[in-house]
Amino acid sequence: MNFGIADRLALVTGAGRGIGRAIAQCLSGEGARVAVVSRTLTDLETLMNEMGGKDKGHLAVAIDLVEDEGPSTLVKILQNDFGQPSIVVHNLGGTLDIKDPFCSIQDWRKVYRFNFEVAVELNNSLVPYMQKQKWGRVVHISSISSMENHGPVTYCAIKAALTAYTRSFGGVVAPDGVVVSAVLPGAVFTENGYWDFTSKENPEHVTKFLAERQRIGRFGKTEEIGNFVTFLCSDLASFNTGSIIPIDGGQGRGYFGQ
Repeated sequence: MNFGIADRLALVTGAGRGIGRAIAQCLSGEGARVAVVSRTLTDLETLMNEMGGKDKGHLAVAIDLVEDEGPSTLVKILQNDFGQPSIVVHNLGGTLDIKDPFCSIQDWRKVYRFNFEVAVELNNSLVPYMQKQKWGRVVHISSISSMENHGPVTYCAIKAALTAYTRSFGGVVAPDGVVVSAVLPGAVFTENGYWDFTSKENPEHVTKFLAERQRIGRFGKTEEIGNFVTFLCSDLASFNTGSIIPIDGGQGRGYFGQ
């Protein structure tokens, strides 16, 4: 099956580990040239070696996108050292370990910046180029927490905003050949991630969770998310305007009517 993205320029944020890493590898496997972004240079160096590095046209950018000038600095680096991407995957996000529903407004703003604002800022800079080219793919890595109560209040609320933004913004740019979509992962096992730690520290909880909450009976794999995101970045996803797609192994209990 030809995904039609060989030699296209792609950007993946939060690419150093886990789901972002798998997405970058899958895109690279389809022949895309990928700019990978993370705060941790050593993670990027390992990933670059696995993808073939600069010889394959890839670029690693170690930068903290949460900083005020982070997104604008990244855009300048892309323009100077890589080119204008026609594929953007926003994988930056997380709870920031902010769990108090009565947390400060400052903490709310941190979660907002991390999970939503950076993506919007980058889209504002990068999507107009896609519109001019009449081809583009933007994928937001949201969460089933955006549709159901799975996690801290701050995280659920901001991921819900990202999901709603995807649906609305996708309709705006669709006439220009730009397909904007979001995937909503459930519980995915990542090395040194939450479920890795919990499996070692509290295996009884993991066993109970998988039996009661995961209809498939196991955690998701990062490559399972990466493969689906790669499809959404391809020519084959041309009708996926504003699509909101749960990939959760049956964890979610809601009906997705989008």
